[in-house]
Amino acid sequence: MPPTTRHILIVDPDRDARVALAGHLEKAGFRLTAAVNGAGMTRALERARIDLVLLDVSAAAREGLEECRRLRAASDVPCILLARSIDDIDRIVGLEMGADDYLPKAVNPRELVARMRNLLRRAHGGHGAPARTRHFRFGGWQLDTVARELRDPDGRLVPLRSSEFRVLATLLAHGNRVVSRLKLIELAHSRDGGPLDRSIDVCISRLRQVLRDAARGSRIIKTVHGEGYVIGVPVERA
Repeated sequence: MPPTTRHILIVDPDRDARVALAGHLEKAGFRLTAAVNGAGMTRALERARIDLVLLDVSAAAREGLEECRRLRAASDVPCILLARSIDDIDRIVGLEMGADDYLPKAVNPRELVARMRNLLRRAHGGHGAPARTRHFRFGGWQLDTVARELRDPDGRLVPLRSSEFRVLATLLAHGNRVVSRLKLIELAHSRDGGPLDRSIDVCISRLRQVLRDAARGSRIIKTVHGEGYVIGVPVERA
């Protein structure tokens, strides 16, 4: 098996759906493992290195979203949620729980594969990844893009969700240049975004809380109305 083959974990209680999806992904060159529920997902993650999780949340959305939350608390492995139907609230909640994308189960297999590959490239530092510089220093904070560690001005480690890490790394990689919302969605979330896509705004809000930035009038991450977001303090690369 080529060393670059990515290991994908499918979590879905529907056997037929698992088999069909696995068939598409195997043809695309992925290595597959399947689980029927959260307990199976946990065992699979303990037994082997998983590069990306496809988590079905169709049967019981609340339980599926809770599994996503548990996954993100334990690991930063990329995660795409799949559901038979999606409304804006479910999608926003899923992204808040730490999912990297939220797609309908009826998504075109080629589109799913393209989104997976984009996400894997960015998660593993491939072509197009924003994190070519290992260390960024900004406003007293430090981000290590290889160890994926954020440290506060006192040197304490501050946990970041996977999506928060990618958004922050993308903004820092652009220095003090404005990054549009749509470009942030494309670079950080590995998908195209429309004008109504609020996932980046949700992520920016969480980052401001992490950076203790909101109370100071968003000194570190500034909103440029009608354009996007920008780091508002000097950015040093190391």
